[in-house]
Amino acid sequence: MADLLTPFLQNEFWVSKIKRRLPYLFRIAEIESSRGGHTGMEVGSLRERIIVALLIYKFGKENVITNIPITFPEADVILKGHDNPISIKTKSGKGLGGVKIVWTVDWQKVEEFVKDYTPTCDLIFIQVVWNNTGVFSYVPLRVQREIFNSYGVERYFKLPKRGTNPRGIEISSEALNACISHPLSVNLEIDWRIPDKINYDPYVRWVELWQEE
Repeated sequence: MADLLTPFLQNEFWVSKIKRRLPYLFRIAEIESSRGGHTGMEVGSLRERIIVALLIYKFGKENVITNIPITFPEADVILKGHDNPISIKTKSGKGLGGVKIVWTVDWQKVEEFVKDYTPTCDLIFIQVVWNNTGVFSYVPLRVQREIFNSYGVERYFKLPKRGTNPRGIEISSEALNACISHPLSVNLEIDWRIPDKINYDPYVRWVELWQEE
């Protein structure tokens, strides 16, 4: 096993490709998931697929596993030959708050998760800040474990308030910033300039599929 993502994200060709194409593809994801001028929650899943597609493009479909066993609940994709499963997280806007580690609406599940938690995946984190600068970060598992062990539960998590309906458990902005800033993490600055008018119709491919015999 090896760390395949660090050299990939330090390669000049791929760095240039990601910086150039990511804003365009993420904008298409927003068009796909927009209704009445508002971006829906499904944009997160579309962004995740875009990153998985990047890994397939680079490493080959045969080396990228998307049908994840239930034994890897936090993993979004597995890259053959890479050290660890990979979790993909994205968020919109400035600041690092609001990034969910797990979604739950059950207080018992919250308590069980916090009690038993230890990081299990490498992390690809993408911060989308349109008309500003954001980041594409790769945070290795050992970095997350180092920060988690150093910070402890109280500082690593932002837990929902008692008496409210929990909508998931967040990593604290302080802990996420420490992970991103770690010397072993790889960070690419992304200029989230809104692309010029995109001639894209999300219904065209479905119409074409209906037209097939």
